[in-house]
Amino acid sequence: MHQKRSYAVVLVVSTLVGLLEVALTVVVVVLYVQTQPPPDRDPDWVEIGAALVGTVPLIGFISFLLSLVFVLPAVALADLLGRWLGRHAAWWSAPLIVAALLTPPVFGYAAYNDTQTRATLLFWVSATASLSAGALIALPRDDRLLGRVARWGTGVVVGTGLFGALGLAVGLLPAYEPPAIGPQTMIGLWNDRMGHDLVFTSDGQVTGTFPGCSGSGTWVYEGGRDVWTQKVRVDIPGCTLPVWDVGGTAEEPRILQRIGDPDSGTLFRLDKSPDGSWPRGSTSR
Repeated sequence: MHQKRSYAVVLVVSTLVGLLEVALTVVVVVLYVQTQPPPDRDPDWVEIGAALVGTVPLIGFISFLLSLVFVLPAVALADLLGRWLGRHAAWWSAPLIVAALLTPPVFGYAAYNDTQTRATLLFWVSATASLSAGALIALPRDDRLLGRVARWGTGVVVGTGLFGALGLAVGLLPAYEPPAIGPQTMIGLWNDRMGHDLVFTSDGQVTGTFPGCSGSGTWVYEGGRDVWTQKVRVDIPGCTLPVWDVGGTAEEPRILQRIGDPDSGTLFRLDKSPDGSWPRGSTSR
């Protein structure tokens, strides 16, 4: 005789799965960020962490509502099909029911707001996969299901973070490094969209335009002990922007430096302008 279904447990388990999915997504995003060029302004991880913790109640409430509206009906209908077609029908029917329940609101909203078809389909598939995971995990009729989901789910999130950090440390994941440029890379125009620029020539001459100063001078590239310590030194009389760090990627190199108080976040960033065209870089303050 089958154990009686507790739909309260289904609701709690599905809500927990939603929270764990968000936590896993955050961990994966943080790991991915470590493989990309850093943003113009250094992130305040304490502030970001506090903000994430503060949103947990809201995320939990949203997960509860989604579970109530989509997952709970999907499990109930899957149980019904299981009684008609056999016990295993519940497993393959639950994702199909979730997809069917999501179709009217997702595509109705997209039609009303004239959303692009590709974006709508991607959201629909992602939402179906996320909510189907909650439905499938909540399907077993087991008094210890909630505890197992909490333990294993937490283990997956923590394990992903630990293995990701280890992968970054030993090189299995490609942690970001500035491109290894040289003197030849520097030759040409470097600028932003604010009218600030440096023009490097192969004979060691440079012409620059910056707030409060402009003129000509000399430059030299210093390789340093590694890609993180390579520098470009610029000497233009009257300008106080002598040393530039290297950033960006090999395809889109940039030079940058912080101005004034290191904690002020003021940053000049110049991008290499291919063929004299305007780059996609910017100056951040």
